[in-house]
Amino acid sequence: MADDMFFKINELYDKRREIELGGGDEKIAKQHDKGKLTVRERISLLLDEDTFVELNPFIRHRCHDFGLNEIHGPGDGVVTGFGKINGRSIYLFAQDFTVFGGALGEMHALKIANVMDLAAKNRTPIIGLNDSGGARIQEGVVSLDGYGKIFYRNTIYSGVIPQISVILGPCAGGAVYSPAITDFVFMVEKTSQMFITGPKVIKTVTGESISSENLGGAYVHNTISGNAHFSGSSEQEVLAQVRMLLSYLPQNNEEKPPSLPYQKQDEYRNVLAEIIPDDSLKSYDVRNIIKHVVDADSFMEVQKDFAKNIVIGFARIKGEVVGLICNQPKYLAGSLNIDASDKAARFIRFCDSFQIPLITFEDVTGFFPGIKQEHEGIIRHGAKILFAYSEATVPKITVILRKAYGGAYVALNSKSIGADLVFAWPSAEIAVMGPHGAANIIFSKEIQASNNPEQTRSVKIEEYRRKFATPYIAASHGMVDDVIDPRETRIRLIQALDMLRTKREERPRKKHGNIPL
Repeated sequence: MADDMFFKINELYDKRREIELGGGDEKIAKQHDKGKLTVRERISLLLDEDTFVELNPFIRHRCHDFGLNEIHGPGDGVVTGFGKINGRSIYLFAQDFTVFGGALGEMHALKIANVMDLAAKNRTPIIGLNDSGGARIQEGVVSLDGYGKIFYRNTIYSGVIPQISVILGPCAGGAVYSPAITDFVFMVEKTSQMFITGPKVIKTVTGESISSENLGGAYVHNTISGNAHFSGSSEQEVLAQVRMLLSYLPQNNEEKPPSLPYQKQDEYRNVLAEIIPDDSLKSYDVRNIIKHVVDADSFMEVQKDFAKNIVIGFARIKGEVVGLICNQPKYLAGSLNIDASDKAARFIRFCDSFQIPLITFEDVTGFFPGIKQEHEGIIRHGAKILFAYSEATVPKITVILRKAYGGAYVALNSKSIGADLVFAWPSAEIAVMGPHGAANIIFSKEIQASNNPEQTRSVKIEEYRRKFATPYIAASHGMVDDVIDPRETRIRLIQALDMLRTKREERPRKKHGNIPL
C-alpha cells in the first residue's frame, strides 16, 4: 500500500515538472533568444524568495478542433497564484508564451478570472504579466467570452484593489483592453508592444506601413499615446519598478498606504528660496522643488515622458505617502493641454480611491490655447481635472509657487472646488490672466494714445502686477489660507498632513458621477 502511495506521489511530481517546463526546452530557448525571460523566471524576480504558491496548475483546455485535442498545453498557457512583495501579499497571473504563444482560451481565462476573484475577496493587489498573441483562434467565441470575463472584473474591482499590468511581449486586439482598465501599465523597451490592430492589418486596410515597435512599442505608449505609465530597458528593471511602486500603495481601498520610519531632521530648506527666477517669464524645473520638499530619494514619477508640462508621482513626506500634481514651467510654460489634463485627472482619481493625500504645486499660465486643442476637446478634457479634484475626499493641499491664472487656477485644487488648505509663496501671481495680457486689455486706449507705447505698456504691466498679481488679494478674500516663506514649505506641509490625518468628508449619495470622458 505504501509503495502504491509513493508511486502516486512520484507521478504527481513528474506532472508538476512537466507543467513547470511549459512549452519545453526548445521553446524556452527561443524565448531566451528574443531577450525574454520565461514565465517562472519572471515570477521569481518579481516576488520575495520562496513565497510563490501556484493555483490551478493542472487546468487544461477543452477544445478538440483544429488538432488541439492532440496538444496538451501545460497550465493552458498561464500561471496563476499568490505570493509576497516586500513582505506583503499579492495575487498574480503570468502568461506563458512558450505554450500556445500565451494565447487566451476558455480555461486560460477561467484561471485568470479565478485569481482576480481571490484577490478581490482578500482585498489584495493583482498583477498581470502579459505576454500573449491574443485570443486563441481555434477556440473561437469562447476566447472572446473569456476576455469579457476579465474586463468585467478589471472594472468592478477598479478602485477596490490596485491593479497593475506588465507588458512583457506582444499584446494585441482585445488583449489590450484589460491593461487599459488597470491602474498602471509597465512596458519593456524593444520587447513590449500594444495595439488594437497590428501592422499587417493596417497595411491591408489603410495602405500604411509601420513596424510593430513604431506602432505600439514602449516608447510610443510612454511618450505619445499615454497608454503606459512606466518603461525600462530590461524585464529585470521593469519588475524592480513594479516592486517599488507597490511600496507606495495600500493593499486595498480601506487601508492607508504604508508608512516608513522617519528620523527627525532639519525640515527648513534654504534652497527653496533660490529656485524660482526673479523674472516671471523664465522657466525652472519643478522637480527641483519636489526634491527639496519630499523625503530624500522618495519621489517616484509616473508617466514622466508623457505630457511633460505636468509632473505627477508618489513621494513621502515624513515617511507618509502623498500624491503630487505639479505644473512644469519647462514645458509649454506649465500650461494645461488635453494630454496633461487626462494625465492629472486619472492620477488624482487613483489617489482618491486609495486614501493617498494630494499635494499640488501650482505654476500655471492657463489652458493651452490653439485651434487644434479647441477642436480636439480641451473643454471636455480640462473639465476632467475640475471633476477629479472636486469629487476627491482625501486631504487636498495646494501650494501656489508662482503663476495661477484664469480657469486653470480654479481647476488646480482651488479653495472653491474643495481644497482643504491653499498656501502661496510671496512670488505667487493669482489673477484672471497674466499682467502682460491684462494690461494690454485694460489699458489698451492709454497705451495706444501714449507717445511712447512700449514704455507705457511696461508701466501698466507693473501697475497691474503690483495691484492684482500678488497672493495678498486672494488671501484677503480667504482663497489663500496663508502666504508662507518658501523655506518653510516642508514644515507647513508636515503640519498640514498631520492636521488632516483624520479628515472625513461625505458626498451626496449616488450611484456614481458622470465624469466628462
